[in-house]
Amino acid sequence: MPSKLDQLRAMTTVVADTGDMDSIRAFKPTDSTTNPSLILKAAQLPAYAHLVDEAVAWGRKAGAPAGAVTDRLAINFGAELTRIVPGRVSTEVDADLSFDTAGTIAKARKLIADYEARGVGRERILIKIAANWEGAQAAAVLQREGIDCNLTLMFSLPQAIACADAGAFLVSPFVGRIFDWHVKAGGGPYTAETDPGVLSVRAIYAYYKTYGVSTVVMGASFRNAGEIEALAGCDRLTISPQLLDELAKDQGPLPRKMSPDAPGPAPTRIALDEKRFRWMLNEDAMATEKLAEGIRTFARDLAALRDMVGRRLAKAA
Repeated sequence: MPSKLDQLRAMTTVVADTGDMDSIRAFKPTDSTTNPSLILKAAQLPAYAHLVDEAVAWGRKAGAPAGAVTDRLAINFGAELTRIVPGRVSTEVDADLSFDTAGTIAKARKLIADYEARGVGRERILIKIAANWEGAQAAAVLQREGIDCNLTLMFSLPQAIACADAGAFLVSPFVGRIFDWHVKAGGGPYTAETDPGVLSVRAIYAYYKTYGVSTVVMGASFRNAGEIEALAGCDRLTISPQLLDELAKDQGPLPRKMSPDAPGPAPTRIALDEKRFRWMLNEDAMATEKLAEGIRTFARDLAALRDMVGRRLAKAA
């Protein structure tokens, strides 16, 4: 029998959730996604020192600030990833622009221009943006310009609806972080079938398929292989190297759990404006807390990456 990873690939597009290119080569996913936390981790590995060195040398020669060098480093990683995966690579807009729609749009345009200057077409890139109201409005503008967006840090159906209304190419509901919040709040014990993160992805998937929404659902942030198996058949799943390895070594059967032909029950279609979006999000304590926490975490790791680059620039001066 083929491995569970091979069985999963037959029904779901598998995406690597890592900046580690050796892992991506090993597991051969279709797409790859990064974020400031993953790039910060990868940038400290000797295998990728050349990507950091190039960005710092460019910054030194151009007299560029640390922020511009950090952008170049992200593009360095992303451009390398496009040579490894056949599909899309996700690159994240600065988390500290999460409440700045115009700033998010400008940064996304710049990232795409930088990729295109390297010969990487926009059809290979997804721009990652936080799935808040400001992010959805930015995505609406970018999608009209042919810049496909990955709306990340998603924890609730209202976020998914706002992003679908914006015409976002893809959304990333965070399974494991939803699970973490409920466990911390005293919930459980959970099985794969009762895991609140799994149920959240299934609810978003059912809503999209029921109402003909073309936005891709990509489950993310998994804590164990059981969560992944419970979402077999989802449009896409982005998976860490450790869990990819676990699935690759497991020869057991993997039944399909999700299908567009039988997406499951969905509520009456919801019309959202800004006021209703903010109210519905406010009423969901988990989504409110995890969205804010996620933005803070990515902003913190982006700041650490800028600090690292700043120290390298100062040393090179």
